[in-house]
Amino acid sequence: MKTSSQWATLAIATLGFLASGSAAPDGAEVHVAFSHVLPFSHVLPKKMQGGQLKATVVEVSYGPSGSSAAHSHPCPVIGYVLEGALRTQVAGEPEAVYKAGESFYEAPNGVHAISANASTTQPVKFLAYFVCDHDTPLTVAPPKDSQTGGK
Repeated sequence: MKTSSQWATLAIATLGFLASGSAAPDGAEVHVAFSHVLPFSHVLPKKMQGGQLKATVVEVSYGPSGSSAAHSHPCPVIGYVLEGALRTQVAGEPEAVYKAGESFYEAPNGVHAISANASTTQPVKFLAYFVCDHDTPLTVAPPKDSQTGGK
């Protein structure tokens, strides 16, 4: 069984950023703000059992004009912008800009063609809330065919 610090390190590594929280080559900073295995409970309906689930909250920051490479999240994501403006586009959906105080939802396995700071002068900071199976990485490389438009 992995310890909390091992999960935190795994989460950072799977996001493709440095575990130290220092600026990554693409200008992003990431750290796990919270991670907790959800408990098993006999009083919850079977589909709500936490015996296989873990909730993780990740804080992501992009400096001015910062962005991350194309990626995908195997689990659903709920995001909340703390400051600045986040420009995002998931394959098959229109590009969107979310500002401080706004939230968004991403379905599992959507490919992020764009995840970037919408500003060239101000940073952006947002929280990404994941609920995943214990062993599921938070972020993975997109399928090869999605990077080439299916060619």
